[in-house]
Amino acid sequence: MNGTTGTFSRLRSAFASSPLAKTALVVLGGLYLAAVLAGWLAPYGMDDESRGHSWAPPSSWHWVDGRPSIHPVSYTFDENARRVYVEDSSRAVPVRLFVNGRLFGLDSLEAAATSEGGASARLYLLGADARGRDLLSRLLYGSRVSLSIGIVGVSISTLIALVVGGLAGFFGGWVDRLLMRLCEVFMLIPAFYLLMLLRATLPLDWDSRVVYLSIVLILSFIGWAGLARVIRGLVQSLRSADYIVAARALGVPPLVILRRHALPQTFGFLAIQATLSIPGYVVAESGLSLLGLGIQDPQTSWGNLLQEAMSIAEIRLHPWSLIPGLFLFAAVLSYNLAGDALRDALDPRSDR
Repeated sequence: MNGTTGTFSRLRSAFASSPLAKTALVVLGGLYLAAVLAGWLAPYGMDDESRGHSWAPPSSWHWVDGRPSIHPVSYTFDENARRVYVEDSSRAVPVRLFVNGRLFGLDSLEAAATSEGGASARLYLLGADARGRDLLSRLLYGSRVSLSIGIVGVSISTLIALVVGGLAGFFGGWVDRLLMRLCEVFMLIPAFYLLMLLRATLPLDWDSRVVYLSIVLILSFIGWAGLARVIRGLVQSLRSADYIVAARALGVPPLVILRRHALPQTFGFLAIQATLSIPGYVVAESGLSLLGLGIQDPQTSWGNLLQEAMSIAEIRLHPWSLIPGLFLFAAVLSYNLAGDALRDALDPRSDR
């Protein structure tokens, strides 16, 4: 009990002394909360499109009759055949809270009533994509994939590493040699290229839920080897500890000793390593989806949202297409800052 209290005290001290770490926790908490509540926070459904609003810019807010509102928009074409959106300032549609089962949005009847004369109202806080889908809504739904894949993938790879490294370090001998050679085989293979190869061998027309599961499994099975070697070293150093020797003398089965006494001593290190490893899984999934090998449209993740920002021309004409990259950057940076603070708190060599 005292050990647990001391650990929590060190965690509080580490995060309290680092404004960046506290900010990282707030950012991560906000991102995961938004992912859980995406169906309520998003103004539109994930694939709710309006082709008449292709690449519509972020909506301009106006204060009309004491309420925040937007003006309906219509478009014309410039000399380069690009859409130019023009607001109809003579009409306004109020932005309401708790409408259509969502936190905020436009009343569907009010929006439809303004669709005369070619102008129509859609709420785009962060702009629209090429099919007129709300970028904010797709970001929120996509965060469910991009943020969960890291946790699920790290959980699976950590479990594999814990089993393999624990068995190799505790039993030694031929078990150690066999398992470590297996680890070295996996470590010699370039991870991202293996990831692309394995994903490319799977059918591209699979349902996105199956694709998600396949990506998680592939990421997990190529990311455990290095961690297993570290755990093996930690367990090896514990084999001569007094409580391990005493348990053996009392006739406790080896697997029980490993599970109850040896492996729990590695959990502090595993917590640090898992926190620092999650960004790698998030970036790997985003890279696959960016290349068209991951989550497929109409399903969404931060990676496949960045597909529309693959050219300089698109970025120049529609700069809001880069916003998913900002979310990805914020999540990865926050995980790294939180992991550093966690390492400072749980590192046994720390003086604090």
